[in-house]
Amino acid sequence: MDRRSLIKQAGIAGVLAAGVAPAVHAQTAIRWRLASSFPKSLDTIFGAADVFAARVKAMSGGKFEVSVHAAGELMPAFGVVDGVQQGTVEVAHTAPYYFFGKSEVFALGCAIPFGLNSRQMTAWMYEGNGLKLMREFYAKYNMINFPGGNTGSQMGGWYRKEIKSLKDIKGLKMRIGGFAGRVLERMGGVPQNIPGGEIYQALEKGTIDAAEWVGPYDDLKLGFNKVAPYYYYPGWWEGGPQLDFFINDKAFNALSAENKAIVESAAAEAHIVMQARYDARNPGALKQLVSSGAKLRPFSNEILSAAFKTAMGVYEELNAKNEDWKKIYADYSKFRADQNLWFRFTEATFDRFMQSQKL
Repeated sequence: MDRRSLIKQAGIAGVLAAGVAPAVHAQTAIRWRLASSFPKSLDTIFGAADVFAARVKAMSGGKFEVSVHAAGELMPAFGVVDGVQQGTVEVAHTAPYYFFGKSEVFALGCAIPFGLNSRQMTAWMYEGNGLKLMREFYAKYNMINFPGGNTGSQMGGWYRKEIKSLKDIKGLKMRIGGFAGRVLERMGGVPQNIPGGEIYQALEKGTIDAAEWVGPYDDLKLGFNKVAPYYYYPGWWEGGPQLDFFINDKAFNALSAENKAIVESAAAEAHIVMQARYDARNPGALKQLVSSGAKLRPFSNEILSAAFKTAMGVYEELNAKNEDWKKIYADYSKFRADQNLWFRFTEATFDRFMQSQKL
């Protein structure tokens, strides 16, 4: 008796009893590791990786799992790009501008001084040429990127003393993330690139004079107000910093079309959730900080104008010596000009009016 007749006449129970099982094509389980540049204590910025992993697992019915590892567990916070490039891990979740030392172009995928705000950055990525241009660049590092969150516009950091004029920046040792340090250095400051989990200790010990991280919610958790009383705004170097999921290109290309779509959708959800959390939690945290003695101060127009002029000078220099920068910044800056024209008549005007009302 052939196999088909046996199945038809005996039924599945009889087949199993006879020791003849029909062929079953089970999907092979996928297990990835994700290295984050952030500590677990920061449930907003680190938490985006958790959102990503949870959605990948849920959408795949548990067949695709991503284990999430905080900075220092698998590799240092600033070693995650090397980890993905070399295939040590499949994914990294990080702020691209941390790696501007490899190329200044990394900063364009995150934030540059006086750049795009968070909505504009998302628009450039998804509806402009941003994602296409950045992926062409990241391919040189064996990676593909997916937007993985945005903090929104940031605060200008914590200072041991008041910063009233440009002379107060001279010699100032400041923890400042990524590419912005280039501009601060031109203004006479001394930038320090320190991972988030190590900033408090450096500020407390006086190794640095000032530090910026993100904004009230994270800053309250990190306790910066306990060791530096002056809290400045705005963070002119980070109008809308985008986080990314960097994925090893071989690992991504080995996925089925379905799993590629799952990764893309999970990253998009994490992208939205991160800023929603910051926007929801920052107001209450700012009230707590002020009530506990934090002294809010705006940067003077003198400082902002000098920083702007310095930043534009740095970009011109890069146009002359970095072809990748020149190509991508040309598109970025045109998009920025158009966006600022639009926002000037809509978002900015509406926001100014609403903020002047007593609601």
